[in-house]
Amino acid sequence: MTQWDISDRPNLFPWPPVLLGIAVLVGLSLRELYPVPIASSTVSQGLGVVMIAGALALDVWASLTFRKAKTTILPHRGSDALVTGGPFAFSRNPIYLGNLLILGGLGLLLGSVWHIALIAPLGIAINRLAIAREEAHLSARFPDAWQAYSSKVRRWV
Repeated sequence: MTQWDISDRPNLFPWPPVLLGIAVLVGLSLRELYPVPIASSTVSQGLGVVMIAGALALDVWASLTFRKAKTTILPHRGSDALVTGGPFAFSRNPIYLGNLLILGGLGLLLGSVWHIALIAPLGIAINRLAIAREEAHLSARFPDAWQAYSSKVRRWV
């Protein structure tokens, strides 16, 4: 196993997008193998589309905020700045929040209980494999600023 300094980079692998992809595929597979019908209507499907669109808008906003701060959006690369503006003013992890909204929105759109059931495991996996390491990285790189920011802004919402 390769050792690395947490102050250089939070992770060696970009877990969050891979975890989202796995959750989507697992949900689709379970939906095919073990169909669990849930009430699906035009309203729930519309809400699913709104959730997915909102999540994508949140992701774009966060990406533009990272770009403006001249730091990386990649979750396995070192941060050059502590980003506290834009969507990061109300959530320390708006992109990961968006990932959970995408999964839930997909569940509503497809009428898939499996995608909805995978929201909590995805959140836990992201928390353990990415967020904990990213927070340690930011704390090592920007100790005082991180302490002030993390005491004011919640991890999720």
